[in-house]
Amino acid sequence: MTSSLRAIGSWLARRAENVAAAMLGAMFLAFLLQIVFRYVFGLPIGWTHEISVVLWIWLVLWGASFVITEREEIRFDIIYGAVGPGARRVMCIITAVALIALYLISFPAVLDYVTFMKVEKTGYLKIRFNWLFSIYILFVIATVIRYIWLAWQAMRGVAPVDFDPTKASSGV
Repeated sequence: MTSSLRAIGSWLARRAENVAAAMLGAMFLAFLLQIVFRYVFGLPIGWTHEISVVLWIWLVLWGASFVITEREEIRFDIIYGAVGPGARRVMCIITAVALIALYLISFPAVLDYVTFMKVEKTGYLKIRFNWLFSIYILFVIATVIRYIWLAWQAMRGVAPVDFDPTKASSGV
C-alpha cells in the first residue's frame, strides 16, 4: 500500500473516531439533560431518552464498522492464542467466508426491511425508522469489505496478529 493511501486511511480513521466521540458526547449531554429536567425541574422529557437510544444504536454500529480494528475485535482468545500462525490463518479464512456468506445472504432482506420502515417514525423526534436503521446497511457493507480483506490477507500467507492476553489493555 502506498504511503499516500496509508495517510488517507489514517485520516479517515481519525475522522471516524471523531464522529463516534461526537455521538458519545451528544448522548451524554442528552442523558444529563434528562436527569436535570426530571429531578431538578420535575419535568420528565421523552425526547432525550429517544435520542440516547438512537445515538447508542448508531454509535455501536458506526464503531464496529469504522473505528474498531481487527485486533480489538472480540474472539475466542483461549483457542486463538494457543495455535500457531497457520492455524490462525485457517481460522480467519473460515470465519471470513462464513460471515461474508451470512451477511450477503441476509442483505436483500435487510435492505427490504430498512426501506419498508420508512412508513414508521419514532415517537418524539419523528425520525423515520429507515433513517434510523440505515446504519445497519453501512455496517454490513463495511463488515463484508473488512472480511474480504482479512480472508485475502490470510490466503496470501499473512497470519492475523497473535493475541497475547497478558498484554491486554483498554487501548490506551
